[in-house]
Amino acid sequence: MNFEYPPDLVAHIASIDSFINTTILPLQHKDDNNRFFDHRREYARTNWEAGGLPRREWEELLTQARLLSDKAGFYRFALPKIYGGRGHKSTNLWMSAIRFHLASHPIYGGGLGLANDLQNEHSVVGNFPDVLMLHHFGNEKQRTELIPARLRGEFRTTFGLTEPDHGSDATFMSTVAAPTTRNGVNGFEINGAKKWQTGAHHCTHMIIFARTSGPPGSAKGITAFLVPKETEGIEIASYEWTFNMPTDHATITLNNVFVPTSSILGQVGSGLSIAQTFVHENRIRQAASSCGAAKFCLDKAIERAKSRTVWGEGRKLADHQGIQFPVVELMTQVEMLRLLILKTSWDMDRVVEECEQSGKTPWVEIEKVLSDKVAMCNYWANRLACQAADRAIQIHGGDGYSRHYPFEHIYRHFRRYRITEGSEEIQMRKVAAYLFEFGGKVSRGRETGKEKEKEKGKL
Repeated sequence: MNFEYPPDLVAHIASIDSFINTTILPLQHKDDNNRFFDHRREYARTNWEAGGLPRREWEELLTQARLLSDKAGFYRFALPKIYGGRGHKSTNLWMSAIRFHLASHPIYGGGLGLANDLQNEHSVVGNFPDVLMLHHFGNEKQRTELIPARLRGEFRTTFGLTEPDHGSDATFMSTVAAPTTRNGVNGFEINGAKKWQTGAHHCTHMIIFARTSGPPGSAKGITAFLVPKETEGIEIASYEWTFNMPTDHATITLNNVFVPTSSILGQVGSGLSIAQTFVHENRIRQAASSCGAAKFCLDKAIERAKSRTVWGEGRKLADHQGIQFPVVELMTQVEMLRLLILKTSWDMDRVVEECEQSGKTPWVEIEKVLSDKVAMCNYWANRLACQAADRAIQIHGGDGYSRHYPFEHIYRHFRRYRITEGSEEIQMRKVAAYLFEFGGKVSRGRETGKEKEKEKGKL
């Protein structure tokens, strides 16, 4: 059993570092671009006069960095080969290693720089949930037209699952879509509302999930629609100001919104399966980023403790066990969690490889056998990032609480992940389903009593 990164992964991470140092950091330091990465960044990034939206200049700079990364061959790494990706057999392992590295790096770590600014999910190594949804569920026209447009930056979409009154309980959504015909065109009329529509200010489309059949609470009967933003009846009601600004998280209303049947993504009534397509990859990569950010904070806290002389006695802050022990506990968790993230990522790659041979659906199989481990990684990493940032603030004292250091910003940013991508309570319940064998979830090599009875009935 070898716990070291394979040599080609080490070389790839080194090539990313070289690209960042020679291309991205000079761009960040050019002209006045560093204003966007000042630890008081809200003032530079936020257009307060436009309701708190991101400033155009900041988003244009992020786009410029992504284009440079795409040209250098790094941006599309995780995509299938047909879209310019590597099609790597160990994509999940490599992406977790890369995300941990970028978030923990001593210079551009913490999700704080032009190379990897996690406030709006920006990175020189891209994440593409929308592309994979289109790839797996889109019809031929949607795939051939929208995916290339997305990679050119001409197609951008929000993800419309959450509602003002429904978050984790998505099967109880109130937004409905009824079959109808307008001007001789068959389609659906959508009515309802959606919240936390990230990127609504500059999107071209919205993926809207609506109930088309079945009772509330049923996973069946929910359909996904690709709706152009300018469709009549769509209104952006507000942008929600958050703990971490700027905001691009909109609440929208849909009043008698008509869409043709050609706008359906996937199959009618099977929309929730689309939402599950990328959830595990998203969660494990976010876990890697959060774990890396935790290490970044602790490394900086150790530097501070070793350099800070206290009480006029010529001793360093690091000489005190009250400083040492909390950092030891958190760094121990970082190291254990890092290994679990990498092991789970490796297992995910093995499941994907098996599915390619058997014809099974990868995300369905990952849900069956690894969902508990993914949930463990994600909920604990997001909590750990907040704890590490808080400890770094404490060790830096008043300076840590100020915006002269990045820790208060890291805390405010990563605090969101304890809610988004599945709240930690939801993920803990998923783990409990494996441990206590309820909800029909079982890990590899284990069977619930009901499944054993089923097998007996077949004999």
